[in-house]
Amino acid sequence: MKNQRSEEVRAPEADVTEIRHWGTVTLLEDAKRYRINRIEIKPGAHISTQMHYHRSEHWIVVSGTAKVTCNGEEKVVMQKQSTYVPMGTPHRVENPGVIPLVMIEVQNGEYLGEDDIVRFEKDPNG
Repeated sequence: MKNQRSEEVRAPEADVTEIRHWGTVTLLEDAKRYRINRIEIKPGAHISTQMHYHRSEHWIVVSGTAKVTCNGEEKVVMQKQSTYVPMGTPHRVENPGVIPLVMIEVQNGEYLGEDDIVRFEKDPNG
């Protein structure tokens, strides 16, 4: 008889952290239809304006302050607050504060590959 697990979850053995010029992304959990990351953005830094065709994102601010631009509208998201970025929506997050911005990101969708990132501005360091 075949195992009927509906979702195989892959937790990394050790932190898988990518260093970017604006901060870091640490993979916390990876499954077929979702991925959970810890994102840290340096004070004054931001990610590029981007969009995804196959996934949405939910960001929960753990510490610091996030200035989120989603579909052209700006809002400030404080510690213990969250925001949702629908599929197909241009978005960007920046850290306007003086301490690192730490967020938990939950990506959800049919496809979570890195090639589903459409960047709207040139970001020389990724």
